[in-house]
Amino acid sequence: MSTLVAIVGPTASGKSDFALDLADALGGPPSVEIIGADAMQLYRGMDVGTAKVPQGERRGIQHHQIDVIDIHEDASVAAYQKHAREDASTIMGAGKTPVVVGGSGLYLRALLDKMEFPGTDPKVRARLEDELVTEGAASLHARLESLDPKAAERIDPRNGRRTVRALEVIEITGKPFSASLPEYRYHQPAVQIGISLPVEVLDQKIAARTQRMFELGLVEEVQGLAKMGLADTKTASRATGYRQVLDMLDGEISEEDAKEAIALATRQLARRQIKWFRRDPRITWVDPRDEDSLGRVLQTIRDPQNAEAFL
Repeated sequence: MSTLVAIVGPTASGKSDFALDLADALGGPPSVEIIGADAMQLYRGMDVGTAKVPQGERRGIQHHQIDVIDIHEDASVAAYQKHAREDASTIMGAGKTPVVVGGSGLYLRALLDKMEFPGTDPKVRARLEDELVTEGAASLHARLESLDPKAAERIDPRNGRRTVRALEVIEITGKPFSASLPEYRYHQPAVQIGISLPVEVLDQKIAARTQRMFELGLVEEVQGLAKMGLADTKTASRATGYRQVLDMLDGEISEEDAKEAIALATRQLARRQIKWFRRDPRITWVDPRDEDSLGRVLQTIRDPQNAEAFL
């Protein structure tokens, strides 16, 4: 099969398990390899809090774009695009099917779609990052809204890093940042499968996963990373779960407060992801609790028209 398959959807919806079931149905290790599309799973050592599938539970399926950068490095969509596309090409060249799984929407689109990245200007970036510190994310987002309402609508006001990038692109190109956002056009034949659950079910799974992370050693994991300077990192320290445990270790909140804060932040993240993915008309949605969900997906990805409709 020369089609790339992507399993997308909100956090805690069961994407990883479904992707492994699909990989088995497509022939297992001799026929399939998985490419991660989770910005925080790129980081080495951030395992429990990012819900990485442990090595012993990967069913022998080779995984890519997991554990590839250190916590002091900034995750880059452009770098991810380059390396993930190289992985996909190598997998297809070996006669296998690449199955992409993750919930980082921009990373997925960078891999799947026709998308080019505007250049960067270190001086402009540094100035905007200083302004982010002094003025705050809300102020910069308000500025973006006045310059490019379409981009502002698609960027979370709390995501200062993405707001800075949008303002940088506007300043150095003289064009709206929204003009650089990709259309829904695949870079190569692809099929996207969205994992859909009722919100109340998803919230229950988020609560259970939060508790399970603490049982699996999230606090100990963060303690180890803190010794490596996690609190001083630009990107890794903002990951859901890690930020709250850092606050707990600093004595700012209790463990129960940390659990509640993590669950709340995860629910908010899930809703932003749902909104992002629901805008994409190419995604075929399935409820993994349905007995025929895997069969429906196999039928979908084996129909060439599904992959070619948006090329």
